[in-house]
Amino acid sequence: MDEENLRKVCAEKAIGYIKNNTVIGLGAGRNIACLIELISKEIQHNLKIKIVTPSDNTRSLCIKYGVEVVPTCFVDEIDVAFDGCGEVDEMFYASKGGGGIFSKEKLIASMAKEYILLIDEKKLTKKLNCKCPISLEITKDSLAYVSTMVRSLGGNPVARVSYNKDGYLITDDGNLLLDIKFEDIRDLKKLNNDLNEINGVIATSIFTKEVTKIIVAGDAGVRIISRT
Repeated sequence: MDEENLRKVCAEKAIGYIKNNTVIGLGAGRNIACLIELISKEIQHNLKIKIVTPSDNTRSLCIKYGVEVVPTCFVDEIDVAFDGCGEVDEMFYASKGGGGIFSKEKLIASMAKEYILLIDEKKLTKKLNCKCPISLEITKDSLAYVSTMVRSLGGNPVARVSYNKDGYLITDDGNLLLDIKFEDIRDLKKLNNDLNEINGVIATSIFTKEVTKIIVAGDAGVRIISRT
């Protein structure tokens, strides 16, 4: 099954978790884009929902397809949220961060009664190994300090730069992103906790408690893995 069909079967399974008159969280990525297309078709058949999202691209797609988007700051609870990820393991630890909006994604995940990842089979691993760097969103003033503390934990930090202008990439909230490569991670949960405890760190790209379900699409079809 090619990638486009994998995305479609994931999205088709996800639609079953969306109920009328609810608030839905949507992350970013191609799986979410495919889900938005299906949602727009359901809206034509009288589905009424509101969307919150941390992603400008997702917001634009929702507007394009006639899906109502409301500001996250006006919402205190989300019925179900969907997102993708770079990698997730059997303990429901997930790695994100490439898009640089993981702190806002984590907020939406925490607000959701259900936080469901849509992935293809190759993104599911037995144990998260963080092949991609772990990312931190940090305050600008803390760059040197956080970098030093990260090195003391065995990491090699690099501040993310902008390809659209000279200098560091600045998030919508005025913060910096720090990408960290670790050669050997023995206890991911402890490392994540240690990173979160560094003053100046706003959030990490590692999700250890938010994911409740994973919809996995592969050549053999689609399956759902639940935390409980």
